[in-house]
Amino acid sequence: MKRHIFHYGISELAPYIDWSYFLHAWGLGGDKQHSTTADELIQEARRMLLELEGKYRTHAVFALCAARGDGDNIIVEDTVIPLLRQQHATAGKPNLCLSDFVSPHGDMIGLFATSVDHDFGKEYGRDEYMNIMAKAIADRLAEATATLLHKNVRTMGELWGYCPSEELTPEELNRETYQGIRPAVGYPSLPDQSVMFIIDRLLQMEDIGITTTANGAMFPHASVCGIMISHPEARYFAVGKISEEQFRDYTARRGLPEETTRKFLARNL
Repeated sequence: MKRHIFHYGISELAPYIDWSYFLHAWGLGGDKQHSTTADELIQEARRMLLELEGKYRTHAVFALCAARGDGDNIIVEDTVIPLLRQQHATAGKPNLCLSDFVSPHGDMIGLFATSVDHDFGKEYGRDEYMNIMAKAIADRLAEATATLLHKNVRTMGELWGYCPSEELTPEELNRETYQGIRPAVGYPSLPDQSVMFIIDRLLQMEDIGITTTANGAMFPHASVCGIMISHPEARYFAVGKISEEQFRDYTARRGLPEETTRKFLARNL
């Protein structure tokens, strides 16, 4: 495993910001809705980005790892990443697990984490509205960093380069029209937040300023970590509710006390 650490400026990331999620954070739904309020919010956010240019950066760490699928686990260089399988999929369709997209005969996956400077937007701390704006922008910059990092991972041979001829616009990237997926810890395909601890042991996220809490939170809050899978059929899905039987099996594979696993999987039980 070879780790790569990157640092990005705000102007480099601005084209990759998905503003639909920014608006969702303000309760305006999943798109711009062509409303005056939405347009004004985005314009204010863009002005803040210009004000903060040169003052702050975002950070990323990536590692390409030898891996193999093993049942409902992915084995990453002798480290087990336990995963969950859907139990309530659509009739006629398979019940998916992320390990389905990693060959049992040997494969590669990426591990990644992204974050922002820990004091991002500190100058707005006394203005409640602007402080909320800064936090929403920080979240989008962490995600934009993951988008740009993933693009480079797919196209650059020194990182992975499994799609060297890819030429997609930022809008196409945000529509996820590329090959492969990058499920983040805590999201529907990878809902157990405690998997972050496994990734942290492998990536050493503290090298880009990310620290973790016992409850599975990352600081700075505007941080993302997860895995990258290159399989052309790989897609996102929601694990959804799981049975007690799968819960007990997962707990055994995870190697944690049942009460601890139950805490991290509360939304799926």
